[in-house]
Amino acid sequence: MNSLERQLAQELAAWEGRGLTRREQALDGRVDFVTNDYLGLSQEADVVAAAQAAVREYGAGGRSARLLAGGSNLDREVERAAATWLGSEAGLLFPSGYQANLGLISALIGPEDLVVSDALNHASLIDGARLSRARVEVHEHLDANHLEHLLQRGPCARRRWVLVEGVYSMDGDAPDLALWARICARHRASLIVDEAHSAGLLGPSGAGAWAASDADPAVLAARVVTGGKALGAMGAVVVGSETLREQLLQRARSFMFSTAVAPAVAGALLAGIQKARAASQDRNRALGLARDLAAALELPPPAAAIVPIPAGSVDRAMQASATLQEQGLDVRAVRPPTVAPGSERLRVVCHSHNEPKDLRQLVATLKGLNLPAASHSQRTVQSASPLVVLGTDTDVGKTVVCAALLHAASKEGAARYWKPVQSGPDCDTRTVRQLSEGQVLDPGDTFDLPASPHEAAAAEDRILDLERLDQKLDQYLATAGTLIIEPAGGVQVPLTDDCLQIDWLARRRLPCVLVARSGLGTLNHTLLTLESLERRNMRPRALILVGPTHASNRSTLARLSGLQVLEMPHFERLDLQALEAWAATQDLSGFLPASRVGAK
Repeated sequence: MNSLERQLAQELAAWEGRGLTRREQALDGRVDFVTNDYLGLSQEADVVAAAQAAVREYGAGGRSARLLAGGSNLDREVERAAATWLGSEAGLLFPSGYQANLGLISALIGPEDLVVSDALNHASLIDGARLSRARVEVHEHLDANHLEHLLQRGPCARRRWVLVEGVYSMDGDAPDLALWARICARHRASLIVDEAHSAGLLGPSGAGAWAASDADPAVLAARVVTGGKALGAMGAVVVGSETLREQLLQRARSFMFSTAVAPAVAGALLAGIQKARAASQDRNRALGLARDLAAALELPPPAAAIVPIPAGSVDRAMQASATLQEQGLDVRAVRPPTVAPGSERLRVVCHSHNEPKDLRQLVATLKGLNLPAASHSQRTVQSASPLVVLGTDTDVGKTVVCAALLHAASKEGAARYWKPVQSGPDCDTRTVRQLSEGQVLDPGDTFDLPASPHEAAAAEDRILDLERLDQKLDQYLATAGTLIIEPAGGVQVPLTDDCLQIDWLARRRLPCVLVARSGLGTLNHTLLTLESLERRNMRPRALILVGPTHASNRSTLARLSGLQVLEMPHFERLDLQALEAWAATQDLSGFLPASRVGAK
């Protein structure tokens, strides 16, 4: 085994140790409460026959990209059928929903744009936004106030975009698209709606969440309808204007450089659209079963056919799934990184072909498992709202900033502070405890030598245990409230010989702010740090400059970074009252969730 293989084996072993390993597993005769085949069209005779007929007429494969004569005449028929169904001018067929979102976003959005994305958007939307190289801001899930706040911070962007899903695949909830459209209109933003889990189930003739709303169409740029869910096939169609289609045809790389869908897929899709439009009875059955299940378990009513059931931990989710499968009911556990630590769950999908007796068995088994109860105001197990306070260097003022943010957050609800690694006798945890009324947790690991963690650990003949730090972080993230996290020193500090602090943090993808000095030399240090963070998809939500006011540095950093910039002085008397007075004059709503209610 070579060095790479050993490293990969170690990573897989660590993944296994955290209970996160996935394995391929078919239904094997169990009752389907897991797939997205909501209307059962993947097994419907007419859909299967249409796929077979397409193979006989056009052959087995797509042969090449559409721009190189690949595909078949059925591709355009699918596009016209999808556009007509959703009330749009045109459509473009992609091989998958993932490729559709990547192609759509990267073809429309560029580096001078602002993208505001829901925190629980699908990975394809997230990756598309990253590939666009636009400035990306993430709002709390379904939080309209936070969405509007972030749009207000992008007045100089060339174009503004909002990415949203019609129904969210893991939480089963949905945005108020009419409200989203009004917010977009106020800020001259365009809206992209991923209808993956809403098309076929919601709206007139199953035309999706947008069709079910009374939203203003003026802001709608595009919708994405996937073929692998309610339509029973695969592929995806982006629908919108004729101009949009032409733009994608010319610039969507995932379309231009991908082999066209197989004729069987296009044939099945065409039949699936026709069947889905007329499937009012099956649609109502699937939605009704989902509502019945949620009501029986005293869960909030679902937006469509997905019912998430809180489990409380990875182990409990896996054990519950195994118990259900032993009884012939296929329900799968959903774990990090698919969902946030602390929100592990069972994801139940109801279909038109599920029987009431199977639903009754499912309810009875779930009630016997004693999973955490969910209330009508809380869909999943509560989890923390984390904020990592990063620094360009050591002694830039991170600890004082943490104390001020902790105190501000504690005024609105539960708030805690945690320092993963403390090196040296000057204990930041003790300082925060003296300066704030919030809860202060003990450090994750401590070393005597005032040096970088890898050097401080080596001085004691130790190696920092990153797996143990991960476990502690998971534990703290599973508890409700704001969690302020202060890493050691600057972002590039080595935690071990093989792992920089920024690499450890990047794996967790937690929201962050950056603290820097206000005076001479800060431009270079701060911009280099921001560039390093951006390369790891860790764009801070704000920049906080500590020290004497420096108008030029502040304006330069605000202009070049596009971040909200706050200033904190060196206090003549550093105490709780001084920090409280400072926080009262600042707008913390863009990055401190617990303070959003009281934002100035």
